[in-house]
Amino acid sequence: MVKENERSNFQRLLSDESSGSVVSSDSCEYYQTEIFGLLPSSQAHRRQQQKIHPDALTHDQNERFLLDREWKSSVPLKALPFSMQDKRDIRERQHLQRRNIGSWNSWRRSQQIARRRLKEHVGRAVSGLLPWRHTLHKIEGQFGVGVKAYFVFLRYLLCLNLLYSVIISGSVVTPALVYRDNHESHSYSFGYKDIFIGSGFLENSSVFHSFYTRGTLDSDCLNTSILFLLGMTSVLVLSVFMVVRRTVVGYKHSWLTGNRFSSNASYKVFCGWDFCIQNQQAASLKRNFIRNELKMDLDEQMFHERVQQRSLRQWVLLIFLRVVLNFLVLILLGSSFTLIHYAIKLSQQQYEDLRILSLILEYLPPITMAMVNYLLPHVFSKISEFEDYSLTTQLNLTLIRSIFLKLASLGIYLFFLIRTPGVKSKCLENEFGKEMYKLTMFNLIECIFSAFFLAYPRTLLVERFPDWRLVQILGKQQFEIPLNVLDLVNSQTVTWVGVFYCPLLPTISTIRLLFVFYIKKFTVVRCCVPAQRMFRTASSSVLFHFMLLLGLFMSVVTLGVNINRFVPGGCGPFEGNRTVFNVTSVCVKTLPVPAQTAISYISSEAFAFALILAEVVILTSYMSRGRANRKGIERLKDMLVMCSSDKRFLVKQHSTIMRRQQRTR
Repeated sequence: MVKENERSNFQRLLSDESSGSVVSSDSCEYYQTEIFGLLPSSQAHRRQQQKIHPDALTHDQNERFLLDREWKSSVPLKALPFSMQDKRDIRERQHLQRRNIGSWNSWRRSQQIARRRLKEHVGRAVSGLLPWRHTLHKIEGQFGVGVKAYFVFLRYLLCLNLLYSVIISGSVVTPALVYRDNHESHSYSFGYKDIFIGSGFLENSSVFHSFYTRGTLDSDCLNTSILFLLGMTSVLVLSVFMVVRRTVVGYKHSWLTGNRFSSNASYKVFCGWDFCIQNQQAASLKRNFIRNELKMDLDEQMFHERVQQRSLRQWVLLIFLRVVLNFLVLILLGSSFTLIHYAIKLSQQQYEDLRILSLILEYLPPITMAMVNYLLPHVFSKISEFEDYSLTTQLNLTLIRSIFLKLASLGIYLFFLIRTPGVKSKCLENEFGKEMYKLTMFNLIECIFSAFFLAYPRTLLVERFPDWRLVQILGKQQFEIPLNVLDLVNSQTVTWVGVFYCPLLPTISTIRLLFVFYIKKFTVVRCCVPAQRMFRTASSSVLFHFMLLLGLFMSVVTLGVNINRFVPGGCGPFEGNRTVFNVTSVCVKTLPVPAQTAISYISSEAFAFALILAEVVILTSYMSRGRANRKGIERLKDMLVMCSSDKRFLVKQHSTIMRRQQRTR
């Protein structure tokens, strides 16, 4: 039996990394103690070895050894791969073992269990406090996990902006309201146009930069300027930490179960069904998803076979066609950037008599950017079809081009906004904050317009006139997950860019995201049909968070350029001869000599060298830990392969015995 098992050819079916790994002697011993020990043949072999070598461990002693190892690792009993009777026996042995290990060790282990259970209860309680849990489950059941991932991402951004609002309210807004000079009076008329462009009464309110003057809070180390700088720095540092952590966690998850994980068709057919489904519509959707995923896999396989059969002439023509189409994409991108530039120039013209025309010109750059970002991704999708790529490559290529379009459009808008001299004003910081305020308001207006003036009328036409040929061709729309996520990233980048010049912009973004959630929910549930093409979130979520990281980098660069562009003597907390760089110098001079020495050392090159050295050591340790984890993952994959091979071996033996019994009968 053992020889036949050794002759069997084990085929690695899990991933590309595991296909190249070699099972070492240590891993073989590990398999023999953990997996092969559960086989009947291994147990019989152990009994024979026990008769030959009486000093070897018995089966009960082996179980006690495993039990002691599991007990020391504080693994929950329900997580152990044993039957209920075995778990009861293990629990009784644990109680007996507590009496023999002493009071101190027993108390320490009970405290470990209590801390673990407390952590689990706190985790459940925190997850229960997250809003829209039932709504997200309903959306997942009707439209799949891809649409749910969009709403989860929206909820994450809403919570992030809410945290920004709390930080800014505590460090910036509240001190400015309490210690503000009340003798300053400003009379501004109220108009509905002011709500959309941020002028009038909003210009001198707590929304914009000029409101946060020094006032009565004007000590050396506690003043409005330092609090303002502290609040904005906290927001940026927290943003970097949260986004980088989210990106790293997503990359680790996609590395384990992403594109490198290739499950076979039998797994998708026999193990892909969710037995918790109770709704008929959700069951039909799940069947469609499984069928579409199998269809995509077959299309990918047929595409690779067709690629291998291409001749040299076909390759040359295809490469020439791809070069021409990419050149066309560059022309479209350049044209869109030029159009945005002319829209910015045209929006600077003033028409005081015509209020409606003036309001349209104020929103002309956002309107132009919205039209470009709506039309060109569909053009890119059609262009990718002619490039003769696989379906997955077409989706990723369209997504990358759309990412470059949206980020580059915003970057071009910010570039021409900084380079083009605007209207002369007492506070240039307010003018820049107004532009970010207008972009935020226009994102909400665009969401409302696309939901109630495009998607909903289209749905009514499909429902009331289903026999019309044009309506049949038009049909209900599908929820395009990548483009909607890119809109969220674009709006969040605008929030990061304008938070320094419009401190209440995170609060406005929180309210806007709250409206966007319910508007998008209405659009999905009422106006959309489930997508016929499976969206694989494992491979694209990392790309979305990486794009969010690029938006954060763009906002930091824009902030650095604007700080150097705006000369001292302006408005807000850094009026007069105060700037961001010298606002803390007066406070440092009033500190004791040891504190000044410590601050000067922290800002010196020696501390920077020590910090870089510490970062190198930490990164080296993390790389070593990652390399060790990679080896552990390889061993786990080998264990899975061995388990499947043992099952095939046992099924083969069982079928052989059954055939022998039938022949005997």
